[in-house]
Amino acid sequence: MWVLIQNWRITIWAVGLPLLIGFIGHFLAYKLLRKFTKDSKTLLDDAVIRHCYRPFQWIIVFLAIRIASAATLPEATAQSLNHILGLMLIAAISWLLIKSVCVLEDVIIRRFEVDAKDNLRARKIHTQFRVLKRITNILIFIIALALMLMTFPKIRQLGTTILASAGIIGIVIGFAAQKTIGTFIAGLQIAFTQPIRVDDVVIVENEWGRIEEITLTYVVVRIWDLRRLIVPITYFIDKPFQNWTRVTADILGTVFLYVDYTVPFDAIRKELQRLLEASELWDKKVCVLQVTNTTDRTVELRALMSASDASSAWSLRCEVREKLIDFIQKKYPNTLPRLRAEMDPPKPARKTVKKKTR
Repeated sequence: MWVLIQNWRITIWAVGLPLLIGFIGHFLAYKLLRKFTKDSKTLLDDAVIRHCYRPFQWIIVFLAIRIASAATLPEATAQSLNHILGLMLIAAISWLLIKSVCVLEDVIIRRFEVDAKDNLRARKIHTQFRVLKRITNILIFIIALALMLMTFPKIRQLGTTILASAGIIGIVIGFAAQKTIGTFIAGLQIAFTQPIRVDDVVIVENEWGRIEEITLTYVVVRIWDLRRLIVPITYFIDKPFQNWTRVTADILGTVFLYVDYTVPFDAIRKELQRLLEASELWDKKVCVLQVTNTTDRTVELRALMSASDASSAWSLRCEVREKLIDFIQKKYPNTLPRLRAEMDPPKPARKTVKKKTR
């Protein structure tokens, strides 16, 4: 670094000119690529240009400076500058690798859209990719940092000493970070075994919601009323929970009615069929009306219906419940739940005979 300061005029000339040439050359190349990819229908080239523009720009600039410095600067000055440029190149290449993962993410998201009706495969791929993306970014950062540190000779010599005691350090770290390691392994299990996926409908801690985000340490569940439930990722490995979209999204819904014993079952059954056929929420698979229980006062009717997903099933249940009650009120009001009581007829009053007084 001191050598660079002493030869600052030469350094500015050797760095400034290549810096300017690199920026101009990259700008012209970028404009040319944009012109060729403007009419392209593929997503890949647009994603590459959008995400990798800046990393490519700095890689070209650093390479230009390195080539120019080797030809113009003295050996000692060029050696010091090359060390700094080497560190920056490692950082820029790591940045490019991270952005390349973002390019792949754009392609996958566009090809496998979660908003589609039958999105089981898309949710599987999104879940795996999001977890693996975070792992990849962490690995790229660790490797880049290690490569940067290895460029310093003193640190490289220190590494030999550290490696000699790596066994003991590894044991200590293992005991101290066993929960963190367990969380990391749980994240890998979620990615590959997939008990949950992005946009799955789940019941967690008696709350109905959808899986909104899966990270290496926690899962975000979007509750039906827009609250967010943050759950440790190990929860889905250690504890039971309900997943309503594990295989398919379709689900059965139930509506319970309590009516009098005199209700005509066939009329209610026909009305249920008519209501479901008129509803856009019904998927035309299941339509059943059953007497599931009786008490001393009422009969319990269960209307069973199917829908394509949990949200549609909820709306369909509310719609059918309301219209069936309205139907019974209008057509058979006497069959609504009522209390029966038997009363004995009143006993005839006794005639009283008045005694005559003298």
